[in-house]
Amino acid sequence: MQQQLNVQLTIHIPEDQILISKVELEELQRNKLKGKSWTMKDLEVQTGRKSEWLQENILFVPKFKEKLDTRNGGFVYYPKGKGSPWAFQATKMAQFLDDNFHLIWRG
Repeated sequence: MQQQLNVQLTIHIPEDQILISKVELEELQRNKLKGKSWTMKDLEVQTGRKSEWLQENILFVPKFKEKLDTRNGGFVYYPKGKGSPWAFQATKMAQFLDDNFHLIWRG
């Protein structure tokens, strides 16, 4: 015969904190990027990689560039000349990095 013990436990949550579900947390994290754009510096911070690496391993890789470039309906503005800034639609770039993690970081 299996023994069983029922216990009632009270956990006090500090007033400056709340409990939310993982689904709600993920939704909040996605929403904080909505309507925002990243600069190249922002993308460096998000990935932990320098712009040269990002360009060589993601932005100028033909199979990625075709999807990313705004001229093809993508969400990355490629500079048209020296001094022109990069621009990334934050939500879509974050999703792209997640979806293609296995291809980008394969080493």
